[in-house]
Formats: sequence, structure tokens, C-alpha cells
Amino acid sequence: MTAVSAVKAALRTQAIETPSWAYGNSGTRFKVFAQPGVPRTPQEKLDDAARVHAHTGVAPTVALHIPWDKVEGADGYAELAKYAQERGLKLGAINSNVFQDDDYKLGSVTNPDPAVRRKALDHLLECVDIMDATGSRDLKLWFSDGTNYPGQDDIRARQDRLAEALAAVYERLGEGQRMLLEYKFFEPAFYATDVPDWGTAYAHCLKLGEKAQVVVDTGHHAPGTNIEFIVALLLREGKLGAFDFNSRFYADDDLMVGAADPFQLFRIMYEVVRGGGFTPDVAFMLDQCHNIEAKIPAIIRSVMNVQEATAKALLVDGEALAAAQSSGDVLAANAVLMDAYNTDVRPLLAEVREEMGIDPDPMAAYARSGWAEKIIDERVGGTQAGWGA
Repeated sequence: MTAVSAVKAALRTQAIETPSWAYGNSGTRFKVFAQPGVPRTPQEKLDDAARVHAHTGVAPTVALHIPWDKVEGADGYAELAKYAQERGLKLGAINSNVFQDDDYKLGSVTNPDPAVRRKALDHLLECVDIMDATGSRDLKLWFSDGTNYPGQDDIRARQDRLAEALAAVYERLGEGQRMLLEYKFFEPAFYATDVPDWGTAYAHCLKLGEKAQVVVDTGHHAPGTNIEFIVALLLREGKLGAFDFNSRFYADDDLMVGAADPFQLFRIMYEVVRGGGFTPDVAFMLDQCHNIEAKIPAIIRSVMNVQEATAKALLVDGEALAAAQSSGDVLAANAVLMDAYNTDVRPLLAEVREEMGIDPDPMAAYARSGWAEKIIDERVGGTQAGWGA
């Protein structure tokens, strides 16, 4: 197999999970912007996700967010999983929500009130029940918990409460299930965030065991952070469970992946390839909200951005790079990476898509499909999905 053939074969195996909430209405902290044709139910979100997968060929799973994607009935989630399967999809990570309730003003699992902590833990355990019903492998946890003022609460006690809750959820996980712990260095807790960085997440996951893994959200770092170093280290330790791909130009993190710094995305993907992370054990997930752009095309473009960064990473000449590094030739080593990054991989990806039996230009194919016009015409009435719904 030639080098190009090997790259193409690897690209055909890539899987990128899209988030159900990206198909709904969203906005800034000041305003949620409604768009015509937005899904009104979890089923309609899956319909849109199926279009993304049809045009890209590499988006076969959809993450759910509870209670945003809550369904009723004893068999509701099993039926939702069947609905997804009928559309060529599977349900992916189950995302908990312990940040959109008045009770969580001072935190959820780290709240000083034991009754609130119990409520939050019950929700997390409910999410594991949903995983059982949907066949999902991953439970993704993100906590907005933290404090705004010095002295507001005991920092160490909050870590103890967090550890206690995580241990209870970990104990509930079934065979083949995992816990993915996300971090964010600030917001909405501006003095001390309870899971502010990869080290905190790693420390908790290490203590819990092999079913606990760290999520690297590419927008959840201070400016100038070397994210690829974090990725390399977590891979080395066997603790990188997933990515939440997105971008940010300053504080928020919900812009399209690759929009702010495509070179950084390439560097991250190179470390994934170099460190053996290009496997199903590391989930590639989008975590984005499309506030002013059309949602489905933005998700298609995001998937394509990840594909392009991956293709460039796979094209790095590993032997040439190792030789330059071992000889101490700084410029030659850097040039090897830059040669791969500066390669136009769009024709290569077009070939891969044609070989997969799909249109080589997913954006143009979606525009021609008529899906946007169809959902605008048909999705009239009801309540559109969005933040808090």
C-alpha cells in the first residue's frame, strides 16, 4: 500500500460525532437567535444529523444532552436509538446538565447544600440509565461549579464533594461504559472553577480508574496554552478519552473548529496520529453552537475542517521528521511539519469521498439537496429546540 493509499484508508475510518444541540437555536449570553426550520424534537435533530452524515460519510453518531433531548415513556430512549439506527446513525455520548437549574446557583455536585448535591448526583445516575437504554458508551460530564469570590466556599471541601460524586457515578457504570470528564479554566465561575484544567481532570480520573478519561475541549484553555502538549501527555498516560472540537477568538468556545487557528488544529491532530490516538478509543466530537450561520452547513464545514487537519497530520513524513529531530536540525524538523500543513488536501479528500460513494463537495451537495427548503416549509408550529429546551 502506498503512503497516499494508507492516508486515504485511514481517512475513510474517521468518525466525528455531532452534537444534538448544534442543530437547535442558540446565541450569546445576551440573545438566542431563532432560525426557520430548526428541529422541534430530538427526532428532527437526528433527521438533520443524518443529512450531515449522508454528505460527509464520517458523522455516524449524535451526542444527546439531557434534559434538552429528554423523551417520555418507559421505552422512549430505546425507541430514539431505533429511530437513529433507521437513519444510519447511532446515539453517542450522553451529556449531563447540572448547570441550568436555580438550585445550582452555588454549584451542583460541589454545592455546600447536601440536598442539592443529591439532586445533581441523581441526574448523573439518570444519565447512566439513559446510556443503558441507548447503548451509548460515553457519559460526558462538565461542571460549571466554582466560586466567584475569595472565601465564598472551602476550595478543598469542594474537591472532596466532587470526588465523592464522581466515585458514585463511576461505581454505577456498566460493562463497556466510560466517564469522560471535561474541564474549563473559567466561566461561569470567575474566581475558582472546580475543574479548571486538564491536571485537575486527570487527577480525578487517575484516582477513579480506567473507565474515567479526560475530555480536551479545544476552546477551554487560556490564550497561548500549548494544547498539543496536553494531548501528547494524556495520550502517553492512556487518559485521553475524547475531544470536544470548537474554536474561540477570545473567551467563549462555541465557534466552528478550525476557525480561529487551523494550524493549531493540525498540530493537535499530528499529536493524535503520533501518539496512537487515531482509534475509536479517542472520540472526536464537535461541541459548537451556530448562532448566526446556518446550522447544518456549519456542521458539515466543521466536519470537513477536522478531516482536512487529519489528512495533513497523516501526511507528515515521520521518518524525515525523526531524522531531523535526532540530528538536532531544528529548521529541517520544522519544515517537515510545515510541508504537510501547507499541502492542499482538498483534492485528496474529494477522492476519498468519491471512493466512499458520496459527492466530493459536501457543501455543494447539501445546497443542491433541497433539505434546507424542505425543513423550513415543513417545520412550522410547535416549539423549536434551543438552549434550555
